[in-house]
Amino acid sequence: MKIEILKENLKIGLDIVERIIGRNSSLPVLNNILINAEDNFLNLISTNLETTIKFWVLTKVIKSGRALLPVKIFSSFISLLPNEKITIESREQNLYIECQNFKTQIQGYNPEDFPIIPEIKKLSQIEIENQKFCQGLSQVIDIPISSQARPEISGIYFNLLKNNLRVVSTDSFRLAEKNISIESSIEKEQQFIVPQKPAKDIVGILENKEGLTTLYFSSNQALFSLPMKETKHPQVEVMSRLIDGEYPNYQEIIPDKFKTSAILKRDEFLNQIKTASLFSGRVNEVKVSVSPEKKEVEVFSKNPDIGESKSNIQAKIKGELIEISFNYKYLIDGIQNIKSSEIIFEISKEEGPCILRPVGDNSYIYVLMPIKSL
Repeated sequence: MKIEILKENLKIGLDIVERIIGRNSSLPVLNNILINAEDNFLNLISTNLETTIKFWVLTKVIKSGRALLPVKIFSSFISLLPNEKITIESREQNLYIECQNFKTQIQGYNPEDFPIIPEIKKLSQIEIENQKFCQGLSQVIDIPISSQARPEISGIYFNLLKNNLRVVSTDSFRLAEKNISIESSIEKEQQFIVPQKPAKDIVGILENKEGLTTLYFSSNQALFSLPMKETKHPQVEVMSRLIDGEYPNYQEIIPDKFKTSAILKRDEFLNQIKTASLFSGRVNEVKVSVSPEKKEVEVFSKNPDIGESKSNIQAKIKGELIEISFNYKYLIDGIQNIKSSEIIFEISKEEGPCILRPVGDNSYIYVLMPIKSL
């Protein structure tokens, strides 16, 4: 293999593929990246067996070939080179790098030792506007928790409808659902569960990039592909294994009748919850009182070792007077995931699920359970 490539372009690719690589002592080959040079493309590949990342860079390929390299030393060295053209050549598993006054050799390994990356038959697919997809996925991505007893809630539930992608997550105490319109329709409804870590990698890699992301899926793998600007050839692909299991029927817990409903200014409500959190006790409790008569929502917290906090915010309220307690962390997360200037806060009953949703946008709901007041 022999190529010529700009340092800047190579470093962009390395920053992306090395994000899933850690120090794997049980399987050291996973600390390496596979490099393929062919047809005017340099392809960088990394995997941790749960997630695989492939990144392509347009480059001058003098001789096709491939190499297997420890990514940390390779990436660290490339980052220190001047922003100039780099010549890279592999000979007998080692890589020789030249750039201005630098001539360096990095010891590599046999490319045949790299894990075989499974291929997805690209039969089932959808297209979705990338920034819209990443923003929607980011609204549900932080909720799941790792659970060996219930692995299905450890990931993000993807429900593909005819012209809509619905992503859902829960940790049993709260739940978020986001509906995202898709560019291409599908004939048959499909569902699968992507683990949380690969889903976070997808958002981290693809966010702020323009274009259409194509989602391919099979019975045990999902592949997210974003093309280059210059050509339809993929620039980056993120492939994830899927969680085997059936997602719970979460829609049963979403209330459709409410005892009280309030419309509040998002930023003001968020600031008052954050203020109250400074005085909350060991269970992170804050009390929220909704008064239709006063047309206000009161936020209260008390800690005998610190003090107490009380504040109120004017709101448009329908229903009954009600007081309910929440874990402030869950309440803050829900408010922060809402992007509108006003939010709808709906309470089904004193110990029942509550809903936060943006005003003027029915595509997102955040459901949280109250806690019993001490």
